[in-house]
Amino acid sequence: MPHSTDPYEDDLDDLPSPRPVHYAEQSLLGALLLDPHRLPDIRGLEAEQFSNHAHGALFQAMRMVPLPDPEDHRSDPAWLNTVLAAARPQAPGLNASYLHTLVQVCPWPQHAPTYARMIQSDHARRTLIMHAQRLDQTATDSTLPNRAVTTLAQADAIAQFLDTLSGQFAPHPGSLPRPAIPTQPTVRSSEEALDEEQLLLATATAHPAALKDMRWLQPDDFTQPLHAALWQCLTSLAHRAEPVDPVTVLWEAQHRGLLADDLAASDLMDLVSTPVGSAEYWGERILQRALLTCACDVATRIAAYAEDPANTTHQLITGSRRALADLTALRTRWQRSTAPAPPTTPRAPLSPAVSRAGPPPRATAARALR
Repeated sequence: MPHSTDPYEDDLDDLPSPRPVHYAEQSLLGALLLDPHRLPDIRGLEAEQFSNHAHGALFQAMRMVPLPDPEDHRSDPAWLNTVLAAARPQAPGLNASYLHTLVQVCPWPQHAPTYARMIQSDHARRTLIMHAQRLDQTATDSTLPNRAVTTLAQADAIAQFLDTLSGQFAPHPGSLPRPAIPTQPTVRSSEEALDEEQLLLATATAHPAALKDMRWLQPDDFTQPLHAALWQCLTSLAHRAEPVDPVTVLWEAQHRGLLADDLAASDLMDLVSTPVGSAEYWGERILQRALLTCACDVATRIAAYAEDPANTTHQLITGSRRALADLTALRTRWQRSTAPAPPTTPRAPLSPAVSRAGPPPRATAARALR
């Protein structure tokens, strides 16, 4: 068999096959070209929701051009020509031949609303991927002045988008998404992170009074397992109201099995013996890093769900909301750590007569009922 002399034929053969939504868009447009009076049945679909720009331009032109008389439309292509003329400024590649192709690929005009829902569903998937990418980019952008606040605002935008989707797509049984493809967790450890964790441990050892107000910091927020374990040593000593210093921390660490061949007692004492600044400051830095890392992991999970075509739109909603819930727990603790301390209002001194008489009778009765 002789080979074609067309130099572009092999390149065309290498083009990937269109995605299913391409055929849904063609079928919808073909149905509407064949029966324009079904256009009012297509509610909520916008031109920008089409994956193909020319398809969206054609759909927008159909909505702009007045509907034809049904009897005339069966034998007169005037409406098709008018739609084509209205769409070509936005999509110059459209031609009459392609419109006839669209009509031929859709012999079921009554299925138009179903095709429209398919297009909306694919647009929701693409938009969710875009939101996840923005969340990841925001959480990793070190140039932002308030990166944590901006990251949480982007997470709120995803939550609002999911709320909008849940009103458009009805839930169904078995709405959990398929397990996402395993991905490597975000790398959290760095020289800066290790330094800040060591400074927190040393400063909290020197000023243990701060520990009682730092319950918002958890061992999982640390990047180094040893540092997380030492933080547990400190909080345990403070909870038991025992003295806190490098020696007592060392003794607690020994009971927890933290001393090993690669960690001598003197090394551990050195680690908790160089305080700098305030423990609250270093704790906030550590918690913020954990928050941003969690946001990156949430973005990765949501993108993995959305990139799996086997997941339905409602499965994407359910899986994404569960992913955001992990970030919400960290957000609550971070907001608690950065909230300003409530002002203390000094009490007015009691007059000598009141001091001798004791509390009013009503207050005494209230205490008795407690």
